[in-house]
Amino acid sequence: MRWLMLYARSRQVPASLAAVVISAVALWALALNGGEGPGDPRLPVLFLATGAMVTSIGLGGQDLALDRTAAIRWAPRRAAHVLLAGAVVAATLLTVRAMGEDMTTTAFVVRDGAGLTGLAALGTVLLGGRYAWTVPFAWLSYSIFAPPPTSVPMEVASWLLLPSGTAAGTWTALVLMAVGTAAYAVAGPRR
Repeated sequence: MRWLMLYARSRQVPASLAAVVISAVALWALALNGGEGPGDPRLPVLFLATGAMVTSIGLGGQDLALDRTAAIRWAPRRAAHVLLAGAVVAATLLTVRAMGEDMTTTAFVVRDGAGLTGLAALGTVLLGGRYAWTVPFAWLSYSIFAPPPTSVPMEVASWLLLPSGTAAGTWTALVLMAVGTAAYAVAGPRR
C-alpha cells in the first residue's frame, strides 16, 4: 500500500468524504424543497461549516506520538491536507450549485470555505482532533444568532454571513485560513 492511501485511511478521509457527500445531498434536498432563495446565506454556510467540522476530525491522526517521531517532514503534508479538505468541501457545494440550486456566489463559497477550514485547523492545534469541530461550530452558532453588524469588529465577528464583497469578511477568512493552516502545519494536532 502506498503512503498516500495509508495516510488517507489513518486520517479517516473516507468517512469524512462520505459525511460531506451525505451533507451535500441533504443540502440539495433542502434547497429543492423550499430554501430561502439565493439571497439567504444560512444554508450554504451551514453546509460549509458541517464540511469543515467533519474533515477536522481526521486532522488529528490515530497516533500522535508516531506523527511526531516519523522520519518524514509532516509540515507540507499537514498543510496540503488542510488545503485539500477545504477545496473538497467548497467544490462539493459548488457542484450542488452547478446542479441548478443557485444559493450563493462562488466568491462567497470560496471565502467561507477557506475561513472555516482554517478555523478547523486552528481548533485541531488548540483542542486536538477529537474536539477540533467545536471551533467552527461555535463561530457558526454566534454568526447565526448575532444581531446584524453595525461596526467593523462586529463585521469581523460575524464574517460568515456577510456578502462576498465585504472587506472585513474577506480579510477575516484569509487570516483564519493562513493562521490555521500555518499553525497546524508547524505544530500539528494537540496531544
